[in-house]
Amino acid sequence: MIEIERKFLVVSEDFKAQAQKKTRITQGFLNTDPERTVRVRLKGDTGFLTVKGKSSVDGLSRFEWEKEISRTDARDLLSLCQKGVIDKTRYEIAVGQHLFEVDVFERDNLGLVIAEVELKHPDDPFEKPDWLGEEVTGDPRYYNSQLSLQPFKTWS
Repeated sequence: MIEIERKFLVVSEDFKAQAQKKTRITQGFLNTDPERTVRVRLKGDTGFLTVKGKSSVDGLSRFEWEKEISRTDARDLLSLCQKGVIDKTRYEIAVGQHLFEVDVFERDNLGLVIAEVELKHPDDPFEKPDWLGEEVTGDPRYYNSQLSLQPFKTWS
């Protein structure tokens, strides 16, 4: 399946009052090769194993395969992940016809807040809430796999 999404920095906490759902996420990477990443995620009480392909040149799309796994399997696989496990809280906010996922990062990425919106087509129009800031789609520094290797707190 091809995933098409755009990423933005978030300029205020106004999204929290609009959120329909809030979920704790812990994730690690078994592989962070530029051609593919293999991620293990514990989202609430549910585990996931995800393989993502290389991003398109504009950073808008890439192959994504995801499989639900047990909580126990996810915890076991997280113990095998590369250094740099990511902890964050995800807020889901419906805006117009789209769902925004806002990730508030913790630990080594504390202070970073990113919003993502998935689209059906790269040119799909969508409503931009006023808490949405600069677009960072295609900037590899904001990929979770890169944040695990080069955390936000180390940026100058």
